[in-house]
Amino acid sequence: MKKMGNHNSILKKLYFCLALMLVFSATSSAQDAAIPAADVAAAATPAATGGDPVKGKELFNANCAACHKLDAKSTGPALRGVASKYEMSWIYKWVHNSSELIKSGDAAAVKVFEENNKVVMTAFPQLSEGDIDNIIAYTSTPKEEAPVVAGAPVTGTEGATSQDGLSNNVVLGALVLVMLMLVAMLFLVNNVLRKVAKANNIEVAPKEPKISIWKAFVKNQFLVLVSVIFLLLVGAYLVYGFLMQVGVDQEYAPIQPIHYSHKIHAGDNEINCKYCHSAARVSKNAGIPSLNVCMNCHKNISEVAESTATPEYSKAFYDEQIQKLYTAVGWDKTTQSYTGKTQPVKWVRIHNLPDFVYFNHSQHVTVAGIECQTCHGPVEEYEIQKQFAPLTMGWCIDCHRKTDVKMEGNEYYTKIHEQLSKKYGVDKLTAAQMGGLECGKCHY
Repeated sequence: MKKMGNHNSILKKLYFCLALMLVFSATSSAQDAAIPAADVAAAATPAATGGDPVKGKELFNANCAACHKLDAKSTGPALRGVASKYEMSWIYKWVHNSSELIKSGDAAAVKVFEENNKVVMTAFPQLSEGDIDNIIAYTSTPKEEAPVVAGAPVTGTEGATSQDGLSNNVVLGALVLVMLMLVAMLFLVNNVLRKVAKANNIEVAPKEPKISIWKAFVKNQFLVLVSVIFLLLVGAYLVYGFLMQVGVDQEYAPIQPIHYSHKIHAGDNEINCKYCHSAARVSKNAGIPSLNVCMNCHKNISEVAESTATPEYSKAFYDEQIQKLYTAVGWDKTTQSYTGKTQPVKWVRIHNLPDFVYFNHSQHVTVAGIECQTCHGPVEEYEIQKQFAPLTMGWCIDCHRKTDVKMEGNEYYTKIHEQLSKKYGVDKLTAAQMGGLECGKCHY
């Protein structure tokens, strides 16, 4: 009987070519399906006053935004569409001096005053009638609708359509059908080849048995010895590294009950760290800011600007966090008053030193003049606060060895600094040279 090579290898090549063709076809069809959606621009309705809405927005943000919002009540009422409620002559008088208009007994002025908790509006005599017209033009612009999601189908059909109007589902269905036909043809060809070989007494050469890679490895004693030694060294290294990290929480970033973005507050708005963590200047602990500190600003800021949103966090998400703050302190933004119903906020602690370690924030912040970022990292860039430094003993000692003691305006250390600087022959002493490495300085 004649023998011939194994034709299964030919089938494997055919299968491989089929797979490549299928991947290429699917990629091409997916690219054809991506049709850019047309941008739809809504034309803004011109203000009835004839003012400039763009200039009005600038004036509104500079003079009105502290107490007013367009679509929500703040310290004052919502102002969108206010031109349709009052005459422009009345609005001029109200903006220039609302108190005088209220004292005159004007019914509309008294009503607005009483509806807003009798909060007196700041007078703006410096604003001309043209400036007020611009502001009213801005408040008369229609509310922007939610943007259309890019790539969403704009037709009434369920499947997206290609440029020539042919449904992509039909194209994909045709490709699947072709693939199935090719697979069936390959099986038929394989079956025919076997029958032809059998009819001509041709014996198909069987596959040669191959030794398992694991069996070959076990038979090679040198490789086994080298592998065992390598695994022991790697295992010892990993165990040592794991044990050295016990109790070290560097990069620890827990999710807090109320999302607080240091990037927005300390970064974008440039709020000083010690405004919220005021205890850091005079106390051992920096302290957790009380919620009334938050309300100093958020009493009038019930929502964030559109530009604050990021791909990870939407404007709606940030507004929801402000509402959580209101719920915790019992603030009703509609009536601009406290309800008396409060809820505790269970903050998750991030930085936590062992009980036997003494650390005083005021000594480092006020006396030494060390910036918060030295230990806590670039907090102005953190969306979620994390532990920046390892806070290990070695890390603290290294800082004491490198940091010079601040002597300006610090007469307490003058005498000892003069004596030790002569002893060490230096002009500036480090914290280590001043006794910063003594055990009793940091341990009870």
